Amino acid sequence: MAIEPTTWLVLDRAVGDLEGQIYRAFRARILGGALQAGAPLPSTRALAAALGLARSTVVAGYDRLAAEGYANAARGSATRVAPLPPPPQGAADGRSLAPVPPPGSPDLARFLPLRPGLPDLEAFPDATWARCLAARARALRVHDLGYGDEQGLPVLRAAVLDHVRRTRAVVADPAQVVIVPSTAAAVALLAGLVLAPGDAAWVEDPGYPTARALLQRAGARIAAVPVDAEGIDLGQAPAGPPPRLIHVTPSHQYPTGAAMSLARRLRLLDHAAACGALVLEDDYDSEFHYAGRPLASLQGLDERGCVAYLGTFSKVLAPGLRIAYAIVPPCLVAPMQAAVRLSGGTVPIHLQAAMADFLEEGHLNAHVRRMRKVYHARMVETAERLDAVAAGRWRVGPVDGGLQLALWLASRHHDDTALARQLQDRGLGVLPLSGLFVGPAQPGLLIGVATAQSPVIDRLAAALDALVLPSDCRDGNDGV
Repeated sequence: MAIEPTTWLVLDRAVGDLEGQIYRAFRARILGGALQAGAPLPSTRALAAALGLARSTVVAGYDRLAAEGYANAARGSATRVAPLPPPPQGAADGRSLAPVPPPGSPDLARFLPLRPGLPDLEAFPDATWARCLAARARALRVHDLGYGDEQGLPVLRAAVLDHVRRTRAVVADPAQVVIVPSTAAAVALLAGLVLAPGDAAWVEDPGYPTARALLQRAGARIAAVPVDAEGIDLGQAPAGPPPRLIHVTPSHQYPTGAAMSLARRLRLLDHAAACGALVLEDDYDSEFHYAGRPLASLQGLDERGCVAYLGTFSKVLAPGLRIAYAIVPPCLVAPMQAAVRLSGGTVPIHLQAAMADFLEEGHLNAHVRRMRKVYHARMVETAERLDAVAAGRWRVGPVDGGLQLALWLASRHHDDTALARQLQDRGLGVLPLSGLFVGPAQPGLLIGVATAQSPVIDRLAAALDALVLPSDCRDGNDGV
């Protein structure tokens, strides 16, 4: 049966992002079941003519559908709707998360090159930031200087939402945006709202240890769920009570670098809705994606109020700014506002105002475009240099995005903590991967590529070549 999208695909040209509007319209019809698996989409030429668009705009929208698994495209034939996984049995349909009242590794030297998660601070646009900061410091409005909205300056919340709508397909209202000093602060606040002592919280294994520690401090019983090449594998979740909270890094899993597949994303959302769990989507470095467009946010797929989206400017600009944000389900807006008020964890108003200007004037987008090329080149150079001297002793993880690279040692018996310490003694700030596991660990190193310039990469390759002996690799470990 022919699809007539012009009867339901209405574009808002004033909003812009026509490619994204096409992608989101078709995605909604596919997920809603109106477009069944195998159904052909209109030809890009015919749809472009019907909508009065350039064909390249339609092609880009279809490319996003194909990249995220909603459609199958083959040269010389029609693009067709891809089969989607069925929801798991017992999944609740349309169940929303109910609001819950609040219940009563040693650090590395700070500035060593190759430290994971640290951007290139020498590339920080200090002159531009100083102009924004100085202008706002001189001209803050009187009402901005009082006891303002605990959720943050409205102009910054609007600018943040506009940014993540365009770049991450987040679907929300400005009232859902909360400005916080860090992602860790957001995790702590949400954990305090959602978790009661003894509640189960699921985390990725390996995963982000700070989030795990914060959930434990909130009284959660931690259940570690293994990660593979498609992200968190709920089929491997340990037996026990259903989770009340699930922390994930779906776009660029920390630390493996895996991207969560569409099937896993849909299953996670269904499972969260079925058991009334809140999913914390930690989108910590999605601005730096190197292989095509990044997958859209998990939050943008969520229609049942299960996902809180967390983002930060620490990785894209500098940790010292201390500006991050949470976009929470509507049912948690009022509790989150009260929690921020009680915690006192607000960002200084002049920093918020300056960041709003920095976003609205396009400086963040310009910085990201520039640094994405730089970081990609450093990622590729690091991986190629380490591959060249590996000789079966280690395997390098995905290079599709992010500011860190996983290197998995070939022997499960290698002491990666001792190896990391030896490299730190040589002035290289790598981390041992074994410390990021809850269950059985696989040894390796986490390497920050933002500061990986050629001389530093050569030092790392030479040090690993000298320190990791072939006899250490006799048992043959394939890594995560």
